[in-house]
Amino acid sequence: MSPNALESRRGYFAHILRELGLLTVFQSSSDVKLLIAQRFVRLFAYGGSTLILASYMSALGISDDRIGLFMTLTLVGDVVISFFLTLFADRMGRKAVLILGSGLMAGSGVVFGLFGEFWILLLAAVFGVISPSGNEIGPFRAVEESTLAHLTPDDVLPDIFAWYSLLGIGGTALGIMTCGWAVHLLQELKGWEFTAACRVVFFIYAALGGLKLLFTLGLSGEVEAVARDPTEEEQSVNETQPLLEEQSTSSAQAQHENPPKKSWFGISLDKDLIPLITKLFMLFALDSFASGLASMSWMTYFFRNKFSLPEGNLASIFFTTSIIASISMLVASSIAKRIGNVKTMVFTHLPSAIFLSLIPLPNSLPPSLTFLILRASTQSMDVAPRSAFLATALPADKRTAIMGAVNVVKTSSQSVAPFITGVLGARGHLGVAFCVAGGLKGVYDLGMLVCFAGRDGKKDRGGEEEGQA
Repeated sequence: MSPNALESRRGYFAHILRELGLLTVFQSSSDVKLLIAQRFVRLFAYGGSTLILASYMSALGISDDRIGLFMTLTLVGDVVISFFLTLFADRMGRKAVLILGSGLMAGSGVVFGLFGEFWILLLAAVFGVISPSGNEIGPFRAVEESTLAHLTPDDVLPDIFAWYSLLGIGGTALGIMTCGWAVHLLQELKGWEFTAACRVVFFIYAALGGLKLLFTLGLSGEVEAVARDPTEEEQSVNETQPLLEEQSTSSAQAQHENPPKKSWFGISLDKDLIPLITKLFMLFALDSFASGLASMSWMTYFFRNKFSLPEGNLASIFFTTSIIASISMLVASSIAKRIGNVKTMVFTHLPSAIFLSLIPLPNSLPPSLTFLILRASTQSMDVAPRSAFLATALPADKRTAIMGAVNVVKTSSQSVAPFITGVLGARGHLGVAFCVAGGLKGVYDLGMLVCFAGRDGKKDRGGEEEGQA
């Protein structure tokens, strides 16, 4: 092979790696790699526990409506804990918050492995970290995404978020497969009771919380937010005061044109930032409420009961759909570079909303599985573009607190939804919740397009200079 042909192939291969974002990940810092690894481990644990959570509680003799109440109160506890931890994360230290969250995660797994009483499990879920949906819960995501944005240049941020999200979904898929088949094999080969096999999964959950703690301890001081010293600012102002006296009139005029920032939940915000955040809150709340109606715990419970599927088959099904979802995220990163984050979010997420509404309609397994797979093919393609959009639209010095508040709003709106699904399930109408969820998600997609299609590429990096001073 000639040198030119070899060089051409290398260039083509490098281009593929660049389009997939792999070069960006390889060239990122060790802190970025550790944060991505933490998400993989965490969602591996979430996937395994979510597959069995509703069925495990049902096996303990807990009714569907109480299972829904359990999920709701779990999310309420997450709202409170996440709000305060993310609000003060930059002051407490991002690393310290992640360490605390890892400890809560490990503790919850131990309690679920040792006890079976409803109220003890509820307390462990409310004050600890147990995901009833398979999705993010606790303070982790807001802190990690803010830190990734802090450590990564804007032009490659979509690549980092794509792999951060992709490996998270991959972790969920592997957790579902591993823990689902572990429960199945313990029952079939060892003759264990279903509840005993489930407790093994929760002990694995606790061990993974410990592993996540080790990854967190490996983070460097670069992950922390660095604020400008107020004494240095005052000294700088005093030193330059004589040079600025003749500009006092224009400074007063500028202050009049830029009114003082408003304090909102302890976060100092510019006046023009409030409409943006209000729209985000309303739309994300709608989407999250819909997600709560059709969480993975309820979805696996639906397939298990309607089609009498054992845990091993459920694990294979949801492993497959999770892998499909994770692969599709690579395509989303490439699309977002061409048409923008917001349009990528909407045009990929809307089909999944339609397929979600169709899942409960067939009375046989093959059509329902077809709609489930079709939903998975675009379900997660909006995740990385959404994270990149938020990271660039929000000011750097307020990003952690605002993204934490956004997650609190999302979890708050999601918290009541599992109880509604549980009530419907107790009356034999579990599928109705999925139909409603799909319709609400469609409204969310159209709302995002109307409100934010013109903001693609507009960045608010206010405070970035302070954060790097």
